[in-house]
Amino acid sequence: MKTKDLEQEMSGRAKLNAFLEKNKDEFLSYDMNVILQPLMKRQGLSKAELARRAKISDVYLFQILSGRRKPSRDKLLCICIAMELSVQETQTILKQCHEVSLYAKDRRDAIILFGLERKWNVSGIDDALFEAGEKLLT
Repeated sequence: MKTKDLEQEMSGRAKLNAFLEKNKDEFLSYDMNVILQPLMKRQGLSKAELARRAKISDVYLFQILSGRRKPSRDKLLCICIAMELSVQETQTILKQCHEVSLYAKDRRDAIILFGLERKWNVSGIDDALFEAGEKLLT
């Protein structure tokens, strides 16, 4: 169902519980394991390799994948960069995880988008952020 259709459905419902029950399959799920495992498999990445590339600890990544920890937007970006995801895939994951999408008019986000487009690794994007005087991802 399109977002617009869901919004129309919402405005036509008198009871919240009825709306939520009828549309339960339309809501985004925040299950990092479900979101990331297929992408890791597609890229042929183990959890340990993903953690190393993302510049995060194995333990922290395992906690994220098990649902015990919710990553910050920057850590989520590091994971996406480490998996060499496209800009569109990264934006989708940010949205699924209820994080703000990368915005080209934001200077820091523009640098990250530039690096994503060119498949820079986390260190490469951090170097560009440092050179521009912006907050690093790691």
